[in-house]
Amino acid sequence: MRSGAKVAVIGGAFVLVAGGVGYGAYSMLGDTGGGDGGTRSASASSKVKTGPPSAEEIAETSKGFLDAWAAGDATAASLLTNNEAGAEPVLASYGEDARIGEVKITPGPAVGTKVPYTVKATVSYEGKSKPLSYASELTVVRGLTTGKALVDWDPTVVHPQLTEGATLRTGESSTPTIEAVDRDGKVLTKEKYPSLGPILDTLREKYGASAGGSPGIETWIEPADETQPDVNLLTLAKGRPGKVQTTIDAGAQAAAERAVKKYPEASVVAVKPSTGAIRAVANNPATGFNAAMQGKQAPGSTLKIVTAALLLEKGLVTANGAAECPKDVLYQGRSFHNLEHFSLPDGSTFTQSFAKSCNTAFIKLIDDTKDDAALAKEARDVFGIGLDWKTGVVTTDGSVPEETGGVAAAQYIGQGTVQMNALNMASITATARTGTFRQPVIVPQSLDNRTLATASRSLSPSVTQQLTTMMRATAAWGTGADAMASVGGDKGAKTGSAEVDGQETSNSWFTGFSNDLAAAAVVQTGGHGGDAAGPVVAEVLKAGG
Repeated sequence: MRSGAKVAVIGGAFVLVAGGVGYGAYSMLGDTGGGDGGTRSASASSKVKTGPPSAEEIAETSKGFLDAWAAGDATAASLLTNNEAGAEPVLASYGEDARIGEVKITPGPAVGTKVPYTVKATVSYEGKSKPLSYASELTVVRGLTTGKALVDWDPTVVHPQLTEGATLRTGESSTPTIEAVDRDGKVLTKEKYPSLGPILDTLREKYGASAGGSPGIETWIEPADETQPDVNLLTLAKGRPGKVQTTIDAGAQAAAERAVKKYPEASVVAVKPSTGAIRAVANNPATGFNAAMQGKQAPGSTLKIVTAALLLEKGLVTANGAAECPKDVLYQGRSFHNLEHFSLPDGSTFTQSFAKSCNTAFIKLIDDTKDDAALAKEARDVFGIGLDWKTGVVTTDGSVPEETGGVAAAQYIGQGTVQMNALNMASITATARTGTFRQPVIVPQSLDNRTLATASRSLSPSVTQQLTTMMRATAAWGTGADAMASVGGDKGAKTGSAEVDGQETSNSWFTGFSNDLAAAAVVQTGGHGGDAAGPVVAEVLKAGG
C-alpha cells in the first residue's frame, strides 16, 4: 500500500466537539509562544510551575488540544504538546494524507493525568466515503522549561496503532488484498481470529501482488520500517482479493484463540511433526507483536527435551538407567537445586528425573559431556535452533549460545542465555516426536519455492524412542499429568517454570504432543508449567489438526 503520493486536504470541514469553548479561547488561558520550548510573556510569573498538573490544567489542556485537532488546526494542537516538531506533521497528515474529516472527539473522565477519548470521523477519497471510529488516550504532563501543562506527545495519541515514524494514508492500495484460507479452504479473517492479524498483514505484503487480486481503496498505517507490513484500518472500496493457502487448521486456531484468552499474557503455537506445518498461532493480547513466533524468553525446563537428547546421544544415560537426583548440586561455584529442594530415592531412573523435572540430574552430567558448548551444538545440529527459518512470516528462531561454566549449566535447565518462543518449543517437541527436524511453515514451500532450513542430522531411532517414552511418562504420571489428563491419543509432555529477574512469579511453560500434533505455550507469571500453560496446550491438542 505504499504509494508515496501525498493528497490535498478534502473539502469537508472538521467539526468541533459540542459544548464548551473552542480551542482558540483556550489558547488565551495558557502561556504565549506555545509548546515546551516557547518563550514566556513579560507579564507571566517569573516562577515556573512544578509538580504534577492540576485537575483544572488537565481539563483545559486536553480540551484545547482535542478541539484544535478536531478543527484540523495541526499547528495549534501541536503547540499544546511537549514535542511540537514531532506532533505537527502527524496531526497535519491526518487530513492531508489520510483524508480524515468531519472529526468529532468525545473525551471521557480523566483518570489521574490520563484522558481517554473516542474519535468518530469520515474518510473520503475520490467520491467514496466511510465512517471511522476508534478510542485512544492522552497524558498531560508539566513542561520542563515553561512549567505549562502539555500533552505528552506520542503517535498513539492520534491512533492507538500508530508508531514512531509511521504515516496514516488513504488511497489506492499498491498491494491487493488477499483471502487467506486454512488447509481445508476455510477463510481466515482477523475479525474471527484476532491473533492472525499481523500474520495476515505480512502474507498480504509478501504474496498479495502475485496472488491474482486487484487493488482497492483503503486507509492504512504505513510503518517507518519498510520491512514491516502496512496495517489496514478501513476499506472504502474492495478490490478483488487473491487467494493465499496457509497451513493453519481453523479448528485448532479457534481453540488456540479461546485458550490464550484465559490469561492476561499468553502465547501458543501448534505444529504437525510429520511435515512442519503450523496449525495454530495465538496470542493474548492480540496486538501487532506476534510474541508466539517472535518472542525471546528463557523456556525453563521444557528445554530439557534438548538436554535429554544430548545426554542420550552421548550414552551418558538411558531412559531406564539409574540417574542421581539430589536436592541440590554445585557446578563451578554455582549452586542449583530442584523445586522446593526435592530429591528422588537412590536407584531412580532417568525417566523419573525427566518426568518429575529434576534439575540436578541434568546438571550433574555436564562434566561428562567434556564440552560445555555441547548443548548449543545439539540444539542447532539436531533441532534446527538458530538456523534461518523461512516460515513465510517473520520469526525468531531460538538461540542457545555457546557458553561455559555456570552459565552453561543454567542452559541445561532452560535458564541463563537460552532464548525461545512458543513456535521454537513446539518445533523442538515435533522433532523429538519424529527424530527429524522439519522446519515449521505457515504457507506451503511451493508458494514461492523458498529454501527451508535443514538440520545437520536426525536422532537415531533408539534415542527418539527413549525421548518420546520419557515425554509419555511426564504426561501419564509426571509433572504434566493433570494438564494432559483430558488429552487422548498417543501423548507426551514436558513442563517448565522459567525464573525471570525482578519477577516474583515464574513464567509458565508447557509443551506436548498428541498423535501427529505438537504444541507449546507460555503464560507470563503463570507459575508452574502444568498449572497455566498446560491447559492452554491441552485445549489446542484436543482440537486436533
